[in-house]
Amino acid sequence: MGEQVNQTTSVSVIIPTFNRAGMLQTAIDSVLAQRFNDYELIVVDDGSTDSTPALLATYGEKITSVRQENQGVSAARNTGIRASRGALIAFLDSDDRWLPDKLAVQAASFDARPDMMICQTEEIWIRNGVRVNPKKKHAKPSGNIFGRSLALCLVSPSAVMLRRELFDDVGLFDETLPACEDYDLWLRISCRYPVHLIDQALIVKTGGHSDQLSRQAGLDKYRIRSLKRLIESGRLSDNQRSQTIKVLMEKCRIYADGCRKRGREEEADRFQELSIGC
Repeated sequence: MGEQVNQTTSVSVIIPTFNRAGMLQTAIDSVLAQRFNDYELIVVDDGSTDSTPALLATYGEKITSVRQENQGVSAARNTGIRASRGALIAFLDSDDRWLPDKLAVQAASFDARPDMMICQTEEIWIRNGVRVNPKKKHAKPSGNIFGRSLALCLVSPSAVMLRRELFDDVGLFDETLPACEDYDLWLRISCRYPVHLIDQALIVKTGGHSDQLSRQAGLDKYRIRSLKRLIESGRLSDNQRSQTIKVLMEKCRIYADGCRKRGREEEADRFQELSIGC
């Protein structure tokens, strides 16, 4: 980020949103109900065409509302980061909600561990209105999570809190990625920093609705792009580079096979060549 920030609050909470007026109120209210009160709440409306602006206006000075033309979730989060004033940054997706102790528990953890740069909490999963248990592969590790995070994203934006200076080292969300932008950022962070886990479920993560980015087909092509850039970045140790190349090759192979089954031979050849060239 680079610029000096006059930090006037402990935590900046950033909610990006687009056409989710029906869910957004629950997310905002869960922040306003926090027992920890040294925070600012920034809601970035990414060009909504529904009743989101009217909803945000009802909160008055309780929140900071920023509106921009539709640019995607990465740009919305980055806008919130640039507008923030907190020493710590927390994100909340507009379809999720926090339990009342979420900010207090994480802020206390940072106070107790001045060396800690990022942490996340456990979460409760709700799918189509029903509570479900995450599969073993989704179990959140703690500490050096880089190797396990290569195959799939093991960090939830709504569960994270991090020190704002971390962005000076690793950069912001990649606005060229229409999906898997969080996977990309967590890898850039976890290749250098431990990601600590607070073993308390302090968020309710909902899913099953049609506009979720994670429901899109072909997401691995964005993960492949992220892995390729990470390899080229020079940030990885020799062991991390070997791990990343292995996962990249496997993802390229699987994606190419999927393209061939759907008759997309040219795209399949391109990803097959990428795999061979690793």
